[in-house]
Amino acid sequence: MTTTDVPFCERYCVKPGTRVDLNGIDANEVGDFESKKQAKSALKHLREDLIKLQERFYAWDKRSLLIVLQATDTGGKDGTIEHVMQGTNPQGVEVTSFKVPTAEELAHDYLWRIHKAVPARRMIGIFNRSHYEDVLVVRVHDLVPESVWRKRYDEINAFEKLLVDSGATILKFYLHICKDEQARRLQARLHDPDKRWKFSKGDLKDRALWDDYQAAFTDAISLCSTAHAPWYVIPANHKWYRNYVIANILVETLKQLNPQFPEPEEGLDDIVIV
Repeated sequence: MTTTDVPFCERYCVKPGTRVDLNGIDANEVGDFESKKQAKSALKHLREDLIKLQERFYAWDKRSLLIVLQATDTGGKDGTIEHVMQGTNPQGVEVTSFKVPTAEELAHDYLWRIHKAVPARRMIGIFNRSHYEDVLVVRVHDLVPESVWRKRYDEINAFEKLLVDSGATILKFYLHICKDEQARRLQARLHDPDKRWKFSKGDLKDRALWDDYQAAFTDAISLCSTAHAPWYVIPANHKWYRNYVIANILVETLKQLNPQFPEPEEGLDDIVIV
């Protein structure tokens, strides 16, 4: 689909040590596709590859894969999970949604609830929101002093390095939509009786803090995109392109890991089941 020789993974990856400019990234990008139909066809083939790779990954039992999804409200985290992972074996996929911390969680360090949800070997774990909330919403809403959240970038990098050293592969996706697209999606929720339940008046309060959130995302992505746990900024105004890009990166990553089925027991060739 592209004439560039750069691996697809690298096209949207934030290089470690660089500062991302979210305003300079086109949320409307659709790559080389000429139509939504064309992209959906490509996604179908990618999902077929993903299903086969997940089966091998589960049987391989050597590593885990952690997918982190972050976005502003209406960014498309739920839709990404639904459409990209469609058809994968649910016994090998775990989705964890991180809401407002409970009293028990607040009684521990902020990474306690995160570490408990990290996928085990052979599993693909998906975080719908994540430990990054503790340098995003906590920062924007001034829930803790800057002297507290400022130290968390280094703590998060060290935590993720621990996970990688222990056998995890980490992919972090920021679903990048523009402010006008968010307005359209919020309005669509109000107009659709089946989606109105997703709308909260609190969404409007967060929308009024758009610039503050963009600054917080910029710092989180820039300071925590590392060689061992890179951040990817995904153009997400067009849901179908968002799904294609993420599926492509997942397939490319799993192919690089090259999971293999375990060798069968010896002496099976002569067994006849009667």
